[in-house]
Amino acid sequence: MKRIFALVLSAALLISVCSVLSGCSEEQGVPKTGEVLYVYNWGEYISNGDDGTMDVNAEFEKETGIEVKYLNFSSNEEMYAKMKSGGMTVDVIVPSDYMISQLIHENLLEKLDFDNIPNYENIDQKFRKPAFDPTGEYSVAYTWGCTAIFYDSRYVDEADIDENTWDLLWNEKYSGKILMFNNQRDAFGVAEAKLGYSLNTENQEELEACYEELVNQCSLVQGYYGDQIFDKMESGEAVIAPYYNGDLLMLQDGNEYIRGYIPKGANTFIDSMCIPTCCQNKTAAEKYINFMCREDVALANAEFIGYASPISSVVEELDEEATGEFFYPSDAKLAECEVFYQLSDETNAFLSTKWEDLMKEFTEKTR
Repeated sequence: MKRIFALVLSAALLISVCSVLSGCSEEQGVPKTGEVLYVYNWGEYISNGDDGTMDVNAEFEKETGIEVKYLNFSSNEEMYAKMKSGGMTVDVIVPSDYMISQLIHENLLEKLDFDNIPNYENIDQKFRKPAFDPTGEYSVAYTWGCTAIFYDSRYVDEADIDENTWDLLWNEKYSGKILMFNNQRDAFGVAEAKLGYSLNTENQEELEACYEELVNQCSLVQGYYGDQIFDKMESGEAVIAPYYNGDLLMLQDGNEYIRGYIPKGANTFIDSMCIPTCCQNKTAAEKYINFMCREDVALANAEFIGYASPISSVVEELDEEATGEFFYPSDAKLAECEVFYQLSDETNAFLSTKWEDLMKEFTEKTR
């Protein structure tokens, strides 16, 4: 072992000396520019080099010489709050549709210079100029998908599975083993779908009814989580959780018994790359977005994270298990789903208050 280490160390020193003498080797990539790019994205949402996959950020650094500082958020609301506080530096963000609409409305996004993003041509037409960015000036699609229910087939009775409803999340048989979304929009969206309301309702009577549904559920819930559901579902600590359909394969890597389905009324979403107005290096940010739209990079991300790609040539290269109905729902299934739109400030404030009340109810009921 020591001898192997010595050989490795000697080789490293030799490479270092050669680099000093001859600049950067092809393996090392271009010289560092001294630039730093801050990227803020969802957790478990980029190919990171595990199991021989492409380390996307490392490859970008190698090809451009720009250092990537990569940060994670677990909900659109968390990202929004940190951006609004002004307490962080960020150049590229990857929010969901309704949040992008809100950021545009509040003048918090930069318009993109598509001359610097030629790989945008790889994005399918249907993902350009979406409803949340109707002029197509502020965002570039990264992935898309639907909310879903995951369950551990060892413990959840198949007789309790009904793909037309969200009732499994309220089933008292699994009390203490159910997880729930940790953000108000997704959580209220589940209650809205359960009651047959629009995911974009602003009717306060309907929202009050949804709140009561969530209060009734909270005594059954183990907790409200984001990416922590991976550990809890894989370990068997929890057996039912709503989350995003693209995570199924990753969950199954840790627990082969996990299954999933997309209930009627689910939210269908597009997560997109944007540049906030607090960006310190717009040229580097656009270079990063362009890199992420490159077919080999998009393929690496699609294979690693499991979410649907907005680039059809990438989809054609994926294994069959990653392109089935669950990951790329049919038009018939999508017709049963609904996109989140920006809500009024009044409704957002109402939901925020109700969410705080729900967290208090949960604390009281689980003491």
